[in-house]
Amino acid sequence: MKTKTLRYVGIGALVLTSFLSVGYVESYFEISKNLDIFSNVYREINVHYVEETKPGKLIKTGIDAMLESLDPYTNYIPESQIEDFKFMTTHEYGGVGALIRKRDNHIMVSEPYENQPADRAGLRAGDIVLSVDGKTAEGLSTSELSELLKGQSGTSVEVEIKRESTNETFKTSITREKIKLKDVPYYGMLEEGVGYITLRGFTETASRDVKQAVTALEEAGMEELIIDLRGNGGGLLHESVNIVNLFVPKGEKVVEVKGKVQQHYRMHRALNAPFDTEIPLAILVDGGSASASEIVSGSLQDLDRGVVIGTESFGKGLVQTTHNLSYNSMLKITIAKYYTPSGRCIQRLDYGGERDNKGKAVAIADSLTSTFETKNGREVKDGAGITPDIEIIPKEYSALLAASVRADVLFDYATDYFYSHDSIASAKTFHLTDEEYSKFVAFALTREFEYKTESTEMMKELRSVIESDEFWEEAASDFESLSAVLERDKKNDFYKFRDEIQLMLENEIVGRYYYSSGKIEAYVASDPEVLKAVEVLNDKTLYTSILDGSCANCLIKKG
Repeated sequence: MKTKTLRYVGIGALVLTSFLSVGYVESYFEISKNLDIFSNVYREINVHYVEETKPGKLIKTGIDAMLESLDPYTNYIPESQIEDFKFMTTHEYGGVGALIRKRDNHIMVSEPYENQPADRAGLRAGDIVLSVDGKTAEGLSTSELSELLKGQSGTSVEVEIKRESTNETFKTSITREKIKLKDVPYYGMLEEGVGYITLRGFTETASRDVKQAVTALEEAGMEELIIDLRGNGGGLLHESVNIVNLFVPKGEKVVEVKGKVQQHYRMHRALNAPFDTEIPLAILVDGGSASASEIVSGSLQDLDRGVVIGTESFGKGLVQTTHNLSYNSMLKITIAKYYTPSGRCIQRLDYGGERDNKGKAVAIADSLTSTFETKNGREVKDGAGITPDIEIIPKEYSALLAASVRADVLFDYATDYFYSHDSIASAKTFHLTDEEYSKFVAFALTREFEYKTESTEMMKELRSVIESDEFWEEAASDFESLSAVLERDKKNDFYKFRDEIQLMLENEIVGRYYYSSGKIEAYVASDPEVLKAVEVLNDKTLYTSILDGSCANCLIKKG
């Protein structure tokens, strides 16, 4: 019997080996055949096409099109773009340290980084860059000008600046330095006992910076903590694991990585002693929270370690790695999916499934999603990002505010305000007086910008439809009367929507004096998601009931 069993096992192994061999040979032949076809097409085009071709551009176009059929995260990175890729993973570059943007046909400084070369050289928000090392900046794109400003640390660059607010033009020499964008641009105490950290990236310093912030806040008397991951598109997976590890016991499962190839499998657990496993946590997320942000929020949610507040996150459950190619190029390729401690994968779009009529991947159908359980038995779902425990309905801002921002009305007034006021109150306490807001309204009314509302646009569309109708003459008078009622008066609306417009204007002004950290500090004081997080953390009964699943009114929707 034993001999017969061994014989069957041997036959089974032989059949399997033969099957795999045939499969391997067929796959290898298919690859070889298509590579041969591709090289022939490429050669024929370069030799016979009617116009001169650029071989490098041609081949990159082909590679990009091939990778685009997979997912947006699998990319070919030529040697010329390696530095840009490194910046994405390190947030480091050699340069002057300033944000720039296009305005009309000029490039303008939108924000100098605090205490960085551009800031120390006197560049300010609103400055127009006329030339760099004698080369005119007019007509350049932001990426082209950025390349001129970047360079090896220690080298100098001469910049010519036009400052319209003071009607002056000057040149200044700036010595480039290594610029590192902060993963934690701001942390502080919101009120007694409640600490706040905003995390904007997951580079190799993220967990270290978070730990330093938590340590400082605890020394300042922190008893509850808010971690703000809104707008954080992710980064290094191991840094997300290290951040979760700050708040969960050593050995706790954080995230599992599974791919087609067995060697890509990883089980990531908390490897270090935690910083604090008891402090109440609130984690803020939104549609811009992706990848590593979703690992942090999803893992803390699955482990019932913190309350997630905000709106549904992006839904990126894919893991990438890089492979070096010839000629100093690189391939960033998706190798696996990740799974939070409950076993769910939060990937929203199915890149391996059917596409829509434009060739775009579609979201995983609700009928195909599954339900999982957190450590305390709460239900969570896969396939659609991280669903908050408390959902905040985003505030809808007025069309006037949107139009004012697009036309740089707030930006320009803040610039003028900066040059007419030597100082302002602290970021937390600064507010415009009634008189100062009236001055802003007067300034705004001197600017010509289009102010559309949904109702006026609909009236225009309706008019175009019925003007040719036989009843138009009879309806024209009533139509014009209704149009006049709906036509908005800018001045009145600047006061009608004063609260939201003044808040944004004050934030813009604060940024001139206290940079990006000051803008964050000023804004969080009235941020609905932050205020809700403070409320939840201060209500121990509510906080506990959410995490143990006994909360009778969750998900809670708040405007």
